[in-house]
Amino acid sequence: MNREVAAATLIESESRSRLFSPAMLGRLRLRNRVVMSPMQQYQGTADASATTYHAHHYARRARGGVGLVMVESTAVAPEGRLFGDDIGLYSAAHVAPLRAVVDAVHAEGAAIAVQLSHGGRKSFRGAGALLAPSAIAYDDTYGVPEAMTQAQIAKAIADYERATRYALDAGFDAIELHAAHGFLVHQFMSQISNHRDDEYGGSAHNRGRFLREVFAAIRGVVGPDYPLLVRVSGSDFDPDGLTPEAVAELLLPLRELGLQAVDVSAGGLSPKVPYGIGVEYQVPFASTIRRALDVPTIAVGLIRGADRAEAILREEHADFIAIGRPLLERPDYADDLCRDLSGRALAA
Repeated sequence: MNREVAAATLIESESRSRLFSPAMLGRLRLRNRVVMSPMQQYQGTADASATTYHAHHYARRARGGVGLVMVESTAVAPEGRLFGDDIGLYSAAHVAPLRAVVDAVHAEGAAIAVQLSHGGRKSFRGAGALLAPSAIAYDDTYGVPEAMTQAQIAKAIADYERATRYALDAGFDAIELHAAHGFLVHQFMSQISNHRDDEYGGSAHNRGRFLREVFAAIRGVVGPDYPLLVRVSGSDFDPDGLTPEAVAELLLPLRELGLQAVDVSAGGLSPKVPYGIGVEYQVPFASTIRRALDVPTIAVGLIRGADRAEAILREEHADFIAIGRPLLERPDYADDLCRDLSGRALAA
């Protein structure tokens, strides 16, 4: 049974699949609710350009049935690269290679988004000065960063704005702002890493200022209807850090700026081993943020099989399901889920 027949069987059956029904992400129509989670491929050139590897890699997962392909963390500035072999969007030279990736994914029938990021204190040390909201080290490996000046904060916001223009030039259907995993925006959001005493630190409102200003800068470039998402860590796994309720509070102002979905992950701010990790451990974070904001969420993390993905959607804990490592291991994983559900629908 091919993908189209399998999906039609599900959609027309009494047990209509939510996972494989078409869905809207803002103005963007997706063929299903399966998202390929952004995962580093360590295949970028020395100057942070994508290669033919990326075009093949992402197109192959699109061919395997994914509705939305999310390209890996893409640096908005050379000093914000996470690794020496990741990719970026801070030069006009980066546009054409990423346009090839976009075209390859579109040819397979999927939509494609880019995740814009800056590593802050977790950036690749060979890329330039290590910057953060406060001079607090992530660990001894990275070392102590510089506390950003007002001018450096303004430059970082301008970097996101420039990268957004390049993303539009490359033809991406959506943009995800990376505010998770202990990278720069997350560092501003959390009281663990942000000890500033100016308008960017202290209260929750002030710690959310950088997030709001970056998001507003991106929205100003793309216009009011373009699909714009934010990825967050729903918990810092630390009693002094962010909780899903606190994250929702920080995100609340973004609703007025056209936040169209929240991609909910967890952790990354501290090298401490997180507690409570198990099957679907991040789904409650997505559910809490969804209820608090009344904004669609993407659930990710140890979601085992089609039945559980369907249940998460039907129980309204999330609106989309992101798949990570299984797609690296098996490019046709999304089609496998579809066939599994359709086979049972036919048997019923």
